[in-house]
Amino acid sequence: MSDTTRNLWHLTSAEQVTAPPLAGDVTADLVVIGGGYTGLSAALHAAEQGADVRLVEAEMPGHGGSGRNVGLANAGLWLPPDDIRAHLGKTAGDRLIALLAGAPGMVFELIDRHGITCEPVRGGTLHCAHSPSGLADLKRRHAQLTASGAPVELLSSEETARRTGSAAFHGALFDPRAGTIQPLAYACGLARAAQGAGAQMHGQSPALEVEHKDGVWQVRTPGGSIRARQLIQATNAYHRGLARRKPAHVPVHYFQYATDPLPEKSRAAILPGGEGCWDTGLIMTSFRLDREGRMIIGGMGALDHPASGIHRAWVRRKLAQLYPALSGQPLVTGWHGRIAMTGDHIPKITRPGPGALAAHGYSGRGIGPGTLFGKAMAEALLSGDETGLPIPAIDNHAERWTTLQQAYVETGATLMHLIRARVGY
Repeated sequence: MSDTTRNLWHLTSAEQVTAPPLAGDVTADLVVIGGGYTGLSAALHAAEQGADVRLVEAEMPGHGGSGRNVGLANAGLWLPPDDIRAHLGKTAGDRLIALLAGAPGMVFELIDRHGITCEPVRGGTLHCAHSPSGLADLKRRHAQLTASGAPVELLSSEETARRTGSAAFHGALFDPRAGTIQPLAYACGLARAAQGAGAQMHGQSPALEVEHKDGVWQVRTPGGSIRARQLIQATNAYHRGLARRKPAHVPVHYFQYATDPLPEKSRAAILPGGEGCWDTGLIMTSFRLDREGRMIIGGMGALDHPASGIHRAWVRRKLAQLYPALSGQPLVTGWHGRIAMTGDHIPKITRPGPGALAAHGYSGRGIGPGTLFGKAMAEALLSGDETGLPIPAIDNHAERWTTLQQAYVETGATLMHLIRARVGY
């Protein structure tokens, strides 16, 4: 099922947040649209600097991708360093690489400083080679990352088997800077921390109209309006309405299923170091354990269509292939979310208008980058200095991907899962 009430993270979050709808007409220094990692980080850091902040969210904080995430706090983007430099140039590329290398540290520092109860485990991540060609890709990434100063380690198939508990991989790239969190609890914890710093959170308050007039932004919701000199748009893949302000991206869906907590005998041999994992497959697989020992496994696709049973069947076979002892383990909850992809897989910061910034396009890496970008945008607007932004802001972004390409990607994922299910991979 894709109903958020069946989302594991909703069922297990130790953090809760109250965010009443906006009622009446108010003023603020900064208005933030969107209650995911980016918007919540922006609200927190702006409020900590003394700004009067109002955040509006169409549902509740963490409703979108932040509450449907895999929960891997990674150090970087999907792209290896040389590809980032090829797109941005050496100076801007090196800057983004360095800042994102520290993003997991920022996440875990915020968790510690604000006492966010979100199952943080800084045990690193494992990028697992599903084939000899996948291992060759990891070797290329390892060379580029180490040349950039990253403390990553290329593991043999034997060491990978020891760390994952699975003999299915040809090797892995271990990144000790990264870790795992309960993603919705982290979002709710950021919201709670922002409220503690003085930010006002308004759930069930979609932005129906956004206008800049006479040097002031006005955001109208069903219950009222906010006037502010500065604005941050942080809607990413869950932008609602306001078509002319929609971030240019292609939404790609990603689903996950979770088991009940595994028996202690099975759990002890699976990911004993607490790493979060994904593989090198063209249609990527992610897998990890939560604190209670549930196996959470996912892949590309959505669960809200008649063919979604293909994905569930694939998950069962994939789980048995990775961990034969878990063959037949019941899948008790499933959900999916949207990822904002860009053609070059690099996030964008744009200027919707005077005194405003927007970020989108994390392409599946929302936790660290979203936290970093939100903080940086808040600081840039409050100081009037954009030199601290992770990437240069641009006036607008036109995406090369088309809806036809999106349909091809999503259909291809479904077909790949069907093929894999039939051949037992």
